[in-house]
Amino acid sequence: MASTPPPTLSSVSPPVPSYVVALADDLSGAAETACALGGPVRLSLNAVAVAETAAAHDLVVDLDTRRLPPAEAAYAVRTALRAAQAGPPRLLYKKVDSQLRGHLAAEAAAYAEGAEAVVIAAALPAAGRTVTGGVVHVKGVPLHLTDGWRAERASAPRSLAEALSGLPVRTVPLDVVRSGPAALGAEFRRIAASGAHPAPDAETDADLDTVAAVALRLGPGFRLLGSGGLAAALGRALLRPAAITSLPAAVTSPPAPLASPPTSSGDGTPLLFVVGTAEPGAVAQIAHLTALGAHHVPLDPADLAAGTVRLPRTAAAPALTVLSIEGSAGPRPGAGRALSTALGALAAAYPGRPDLVLTGGETARTTLDALDIRELEPLGEIHHGAVHSRTSDGRRVVTRPGSYGAEDSLLRIALALRPHLAPATAAP
Repeated sequence: MASTPPPTLSSVSPPVPSYVVALADDLSGAAETACALGGPVRLSLNAVAVAETAAAHDLVVDLDTRRLPPAEAAYAVRTALRAAQAGPPRLLYKKVDSQLRGHLAAEAAAYAEGAEAVVIAAALPAAGRTVTGGVVHVKGVPLHLTDGWRAERASAPRSLAEALSGLPVRTVPLDVVRSGPAALGAEFRRIAASGAHPAPDAETDADLDTVAAVALRLGPGFRLLGSGGLAAALGRALLRPAAITSLPAAVTSPPAPLASPPTSSGDGTPLLFVVGTAEPGAVAQIAHLTALGAHHVPLDPADLAAGTVRLPRTAAAPALTVLSIEGSAGPRPGAGRALSTALGALAAAYPGRPDLVLTGGETARTTLDALDIRELEPLGEIHHGAVHSRTSDGRRVVTRPGSYGAEDSLLRIALALRPHLAPATAAP
């Protein structure tokens, strides 16, 4: 069904600032948000950037708070929020995980301080994640009945209200979201007047477009908090010239086995995939790369945590190499940061200054930290959530949330970065 155009802001009062400061809790989510907003953007790994940036572009900051205790995560959000408010007028946005992971309650409470209300929309239709009745669904299944939290210490919340425990939240049913901007705006105001925060249901991008446009019409007292889907709706509502684009689709047919590993890019730069996700689909994604001729190095998690892993000499030879954490023993709840840090250090020591493909927000952050990379220039998306960026010294980096991507995700990324490999996937 054809989508309807997003509501415009021609009647907004007071005037809406043109640029956004978005705060994210992990790097892959920050990169997703930077592309979703669609305008000229700076993506920083340093919270100090909130106070230093000018207002001529969007700013997305990875606060890297998932690794922190809840109180420290809230303090990081509160500090960044104050710095943003002290600068030139910009819209505020808080990016949260569409599966509600991270310190959602603590960070949302800090973000809500001083606001008339926070409009909360966690739906991400592009990834099959919707919200109905205040419950997040993943491809139609309630979140708490999926395995989306398999690597977490706690169980998945049964509702947004449970995830935001301590913050008064009121669900806005889908029929109200679709009843028209005036009715929805009145409902947001009614909930705010009661001392609570509206959490509208959403199943489509059109629903999120309505939510974003209505919240903006209500003025800066109503702040937005949500997924990359809501960030994209915000970008569309602002009607700015596009600066971030989707890259051309890569070839996605199954690759034919090669007699020898593929050569590197024209300038000899190797391509290193660092797969830090605990998602079961990662195994099939890696298989597509090995069929293309990539060298796969599975790493024992115990050895990785102990710091005893050394890459075999052959791992530095092929143009395409995959480092991953061997997962036959299942996920290790609570061990993610330590393993990601060790994996990142190993990736940073890889010879040849490779271009990087980093899956999982923690893995992306620890790898770039080990390389002392503090800022990225987003160039576009290879597919939803797979963000292609450039570092200040010209290295290419792709970040992707661990739970994103179809079985051919890593293959599509490889072909986008190394187009000369595409003929190898063509049918004979």
